[in-house]
Amino acid sequence: MTRIAVLTPDPADPSYDGQWQGVLQRLAAALAPAGLAVEASAWTDHVGDASGLADYPLVLPLIVWGYHRDHGRWVQACETWAEAGVRMLNPPSVIGWNSDKSYLGRLADEGVAIPPTIWAEGVTQADADAAFDRFGTDTLIVKPRVSGGAWKTLRLSRGERLADAPEGPAMIQPYLPSIETEGETSLLFFGGELSHVVNKRPVAGEFRIQVQFGGRYAALPEPPAGALALAEQTLAAIGEDLLYARIDMARGPDGGWLLMEAELIEPDFYLGSAPEGGKRFAEAVKARL
Repeated sequence: MTRIAVLTPDPADPSYDGQWQGVLQRLAAALAPAGLAVEASAWTDHVGDASGLADYPLVLPLIVWGYHRDHGRWVQACETWAEAGVRMLNPPSVIGWNSDKSYLGRLADEGVAIPPTIWAEGVTQADADAAFDRFGTDTLIVKPRVSGGAWKTLRLSRGERLADAPEGPAMIQPYLPSIETEGETSLLFFGGELSHVVNKRPVAGEFRIQVQFGGRYAALPEPPAGALALAEQTLAAIGEDLLYARIDMARGPDGGWLLMEAELIEPDFYLGSAPEGGKRFAEAVKARL
């Protein structure tokens, strides 16, 4: 068996106790048939010194949950790993910039369709009021540019006072009603090839599709019309050699697909909904080794 490392949350952070271990077990079960033995290692143990990762032929940063709440150390860690030449996929350079959602603006400049977005350095009530008029909508989404799992993400209605606004760099977008009716669709790629497609829908009255908010996931037999084209355009615009990528999208008011996120750090592969994807991921990992 070839030993590979999977980076996991800070053991001092109790937020994810009892959660990440199940994800690790699913990854280990998927990789074992390919002769790969998974060893967990907290990413926070390697922020300033990468020597503990040097002996692994491959390091996967797949469960680095909580990095968004410790972003300064995360950026430092990515620089440490890059300088030390850690054999990490996706590479430290990519998972560094992918942690700040301002990359969506750069992809938009390359022609990738994203929701209309206002980039703000701290969101005020005046910013929100102006955004309602600018977007011609009665509902907004406000979220930090560095976030994960809908952390500090708000849905705000016209006339509602802004409370608990995210501090620091943030983004404001019009709410997409299609999230409630059609959900969000994710295309999973391993080694540059499409593996599987999963649709994610919120429970009634909710706008967040994450499982911790009751989100319901279902594998689709193939990408909906037009979805694959947007995903491939996104990957081409990113222009990196990626081991894995999850491209999340939703329909805009005109029915066209809009990129919500290109998750290149610690995406849920949704192996519970699409278990065959585990074999495809293992094949992609094996090919890199």
